[in-house]
Amino acid sequence: MVLLKELKKLGREISVLYVEDDITLLEGVANYLDLVFVKVDTAINGEEGLKKYDKDNYDIVITDIQMPKMNGIEMAKAIKEINPNQEILITTAFSETHYLLKAIELDISGYIVKPIDFNKINTTLYKVASRIYMQRENISYKTNLKKMIKEKTAQNTALQMEKIDNYEQTLLSLVEMVERRDTYTGGHSQRVAKYSKMIAKAMGFSKQECELVYRAGILHDIGKIETPDAVLLNPGKLDEFQFSIIKEHVSTGANMLKKIPMYKDLSKIIAQHHERYDGRGYPAKVKGDEILPLARIMIVADAFDAMTTNRIYKSRMSKSDALQELSTFSRTQFDPEVAKCAINVFKDMELDKDIFQLPLTYIEEKKFAFFFEDQLTGAHNKTYLELMFVQNKNNDETKYLSILLLHNFTKYNKQYGWNSGDLLLKQIVEILTNEHKECCIFRLKGDDFIVSSDKYVDIHSPKIDELLSKTNDIIQLEIKEFTAEDEKIKSLNDLKKFL
Repeated sequence: MVLLKELKKLGREISVLYVEDDITLLEGVANYLDLVFVKVDTAINGEEGLKKYDKDNYDIVITDIQMPKMNGIEMAKAIKEINPNQEILITTAFSETHYLLKAIELDISGYIVKPIDFNKINTTLYKVASRIYMQRENISYKTNLKKMIKEKTAQNTALQMEKIDNYEQTLLSLVEMVERRDTYTGGHSQRVAKYSKMIAKAMGFSKQECELVYRAGILHDIGKIETPDAVLLNPGKLDEFQFSIIKEHVSTGANMLKKIPMYKDLSKIIAQHHERYDGRGYPAKVKGDEILPLARIMIVADAFDAMTTNRIYKSRMSKSDALQELSTFSRTQFDPEVAKCAINVFKDMELDKDIFQLPLTYIEEKKFAFFFEDQLTGAHNKTYLELMFVQNKNNDETKYLSILLLHNFTKYNKQYGWNSGDLLLKQIVEILTNEHKECCIFRLKGDDFIVSSDKYVDIHSPKIDELLSKTNDIIQLEIKEFTAEDEKIKSLNDLKKFL
């Protein structure tokens, strides 16, 4: 009831288009949605739905897959071409892999399994509605932020030095805000500032220049204030499109700061902190001596911190390996003189070994789960399995893998219903979780599961056997056990031969 009440609050300003060719289901679900959202329109096929979307864009589109004239996947693809950020939910009673893969490729927001359970749909709708609300809040916040910076800039030209100092504290608060939004990079700006100042001092730069590069390091990622949460908060490895979005933080931050007289020199450094000595960096692709001396220092400092800090999708390098990287990429990524000095500066420095990216609070765990948890069973999803392989590439520990293949599951669903199938999957995950608390449980391809552990565990379970015996021998369980090392499995793609 609490969730429904909160959903209704969010729904006061959210419009919905519901597309379904089953008239009875269409009317029933539409009546329910009318109780929650301010506006609900319906269509009986993808062609009609697309026409309505063209005429009046909606915040959320909910669509069936199998429909006449134009199916839900085709309509979703056309809508995504109009608005790549459109929130779309798929309702389906089909488990064919090719439908799900097509939906994943379109970056569908979520899935609603038929027959529709309104308690489940409430949870899915609340997540999407909350995301829409946060995006609107971010847009409002960014608009107000630009206005605030403009107003503060005008004030600072007339204020005394102590008020300029107050303004600097405001910007530092914005940096802290960025790092509070992104729990996975906390402390990065402070470390880059510290490393930059150490290198500049060792290279003989003046006290004023050392302070300048330090302050530039503190503010170098302030442009991430405009990076969407869906990209900034993603703890996994970014795809090409997401990376192109996050690259914009360089120009955003530099443009924000150059409008402030006291930050003009500093903004020039920030504008070049992702350039490369060979000209293959971004955003301007300048090279060599075209890059400001202090920016060349920050490039090295930023890269060194990235190499020596754990990420969800990669393990940290040892200090010696990171120093070797600075040497290897001297004259390509890094200024050779800066790289040589940095190696001397960092070789005797103790690195903080307590920097990691696992969630620490309940809220952080929920953010983490949003990206890596299978919504039906609570097991880890395919994305997290891919990251596990990445994390273990440079790890000497042997990973034991057990694959549970449930054969004839589609036949079981057709005979006993999708709700029974969903319940069975949940029960299997619950048994695996209770019996193997030290293991990681992954759901793959709908009805296959993978259990990963650091030591061998007997995955055969009498409880699962008993559970499957109640399916009248329709579902047959096959278990395959091996080690990732013996089978040379280093990626999800390597697992395909066992599925």
